[in-house]
Amino acid sequence: MLKLDKVVVGYAAAPVLHAVSLEINRGEAVALIGANGAGKTTALRTITGLLKPRAGRVCLDDQDISGIHPPKGVQMGIAMVPEGRRIFPTMTVRENLLVGAYTGWQKRIVETRLRRVFEFLPRLFDLKDRMGGSLSGGEQQLLALGRALMSEPRVLLLDEPSMGLAPIMIKQIFERLAVLKQAGMTILMVEQNAAMALTVTDRGYVLENGVIVASGPSATLLHTPELKKAYLGG
Repeated sequence: MLKLDKVVVGYAAAPVLHAVSLEINRGEAVALIGANGAGKTTALRTITGLLKPRAGRVCLDDQDISGIHPPKGVQMGIAMVPEGRRIFPTMTVRENLLVGAYTGWQKRIVETRLRRVFEFLPRLFDLKDRMGGSLSGGEQQLLALGRALMSEPRVLLLDEPSMGLAPIMIKQIFERLAVLKQAGMTILMVEQNAAMALTVTDRGYVLENGVIVASGPSATLLHTPELKKAYLGG
């Protein structure tokens, strides 16, 4: 469904991704793990069109979308939960969610999507009239997830969903992601908490200095001694 084929990406003269290839099948959850600076966020930014490859291709359903205008990518079904949440602090929770629905502005469609998000994330319904900036970090992460779901994506990208959160909120976030996976959502997750990411995904790729150095079923990667030592704290 979503594929990076020998993608090369850099900032100015400095290359960051070196002929990276990876693939996410429809209905599959995939983890992209690695140390800080490995190029994980760059990979996500390339998929959304924020960065254009110097070489290689990004494909969605065999269509080349390399360097696509990001709003067009959303219309095609790609939604991202960015690192740091990036919610609008002076807008209410409901208003933040409505921003995510701009691909379907008919009132009936928007209200249906809003109802589904509130059913899936009931905490957001309780907070719907609160300003985004008044929420806790975990509540803001739920809001960022809900905003992405408002576009009814075919592919959900997540950049460090556990960053800066208390353990109880990390547990809640990953429980919700597991439900999305079980429902057939196609997911690509970048996550520093590699053990947690591999627990809720089908497969994983390990990115090191802009190069894929390992890949395979998540359960296998979890029990690979070299990876456990380097990325899993074991």
